[in-house]
Amino acid sequence: MALDQFGFLSRLPRVAADETRLPAGSVQFSDDIEPLVRLLEETERSKVIETFARKIASGTSYREVLAALLLAGVRNVQPRPSVGFKFHAVLVVNSAHLASLAAPESDRWLPIFWALDYFKSSQARDEREGDWTMSAVDESNVPPSHRAEQAFRDAMDHWDGDAADVAVAALCRSIPANRVFDLMAHYGCRDFRSIGHKAIYVANAYRTLQCIGWQYAEPVLRSLAYAILNHNGEPNPSTSNLHADEAWHTTQEESRRLGENWNHGRTDAAATQDLLAVLRESTPADSVRAVAKMLRDGVATQSISDAIFLSASETLGQQPGIVSLHSTTSTNAMQFALRTTYGDQTRKELLLQNAAFLPYFRESMRSRGKVNDRTIEIDAHANTDESNATQAATVDEIFRAVSTDRPSAAADMRTYLATGGEPEALINAARRLVFLKGNDSHDYKFSSAVLEDYYAVSPPFRAAYLANAAYLLPGTLDRDNGLVGRVKAALV
Repeated sequence: MALDQFGFLSRLPRVAADETRLPAGSVQFSDDIEPLVRLLEETERSKVIETFARKIASGTSYREVLAALLLAGVRNVQPRPSVGFKFHAVLVVNSAHLASLAAPESDRWLPIFWALDYFKSSQARDEREGDWTMSAVDESNVPPSHRAEQAFRDAMDHWDGDAADVAVAALCRSIPANRVFDLMAHYGCRDFRSIGHKAIYVANAYRTLQCIGWQYAEPVLRSLAYAILNHNGEPNPSTSNLHADEAWHTTQEESRRLGENWNHGRTDAAATQDLLAVLRESTPADSVRAVAKMLRDGVATQSISDAIFLSASETLGQQPGIVSLHSTTSTNAMQFALRTTYGDQTRKELLLQNAAFLPYFRESMRSRGKVNDRTIEIDAHANTDESNATQAATVDEIFRAVSTDRPSAAADMRTYLATGGEPEALINAARRLVFLKGNDSHDYKFSSAVLEDYYAVSPPFRAAYLANAAYLLPGTLDRDNGLVGRVKAALV
């Protein structure tokens, strides 16, 4: 992987498209961004990279392109019947953004070009499935600002989509962004439907809005509320006892029993390993109870989060695929929310629900077929003696093995990290391979989550956590996605 192979991107610097109008009844964005959104919506997929390469070269900024990507997605792609599938065009925007932020300056446009192309494929799928477009908000029913928060809570508690749509518009116009995020995080983690995508959308929407500006929040959060209220055609959860909601009831009970010092415990590596064993075998509700007991016994939230991260990573080796992947991406989202939101009750809910989600994921894995008994290799006192470093594979050897023998690659990656190998060399190589080989939104979602969370895990467990990423990261020998060639051709 030559470091100068993306040098052609240095020709890119930044403007806006001509003013256009939408049909009456559709949500419209502010004049500063609407033309660029329309350009993205109306450009053919075969020409979108070339068209936006010209716009960027003419002066359109990174932030403007990112905003257009997010807003075009929420206007054109319906987050139903499941917050996933074609809606990944929206969910992947923040993952592409995180990949850009972490990449060398020379590479930062590549994830954005990939996301532009991916949006066009999702837009086409939505058109085949009915051509949904977000409507303008019903201004006549938007509650007054002093009732916005309670109206939103009432609507979400009763799973009332129409009431939530107008209430969230009032919410965006009347209370601070951090308070809105707290509310969304509360509702985004309450049920396991859509295998964690609700929590993922909460975190990704907020993180992208932090970059592009809160002035674009209203349509994004209307889409988010609509997504959170999806219940898969089941009876109204507010009046039914359904499996996806069982852990939430336990979380509410246990969170009320936690004292004010719940977040001031001691770090305890043994408790981390004990909880990891619990998460392998327990029910969602029992996992909540186990975490609550540890918190009451004075175990630090970090030690509990470490077990959650490790459990998510362990599932990757037990059944590499779509379910285990989402155990990692939803954990990334919920742990980000735990670190970011300010409400004490919401933070307790996020930690307890994240623990509950791991048994839910394991249930889903079993429903899809064989789950092997491979457990994650943890040694909290890993030997980092430099004399052992010569036994470790190189970064290039590791990623060649990823393409041919993933269990061996995982073992090599763990040895590399445990014997003093430079983690940034491994992380940068993984990210660049996503740019070169990634073909699916999950390549970006997974890699952005797992590479970011390497540093959220306590140092003694980091090697074990990241090593299992080898089961889903792209390898050196995988087929190129052609993106680099398309972007290079567009700039010639």
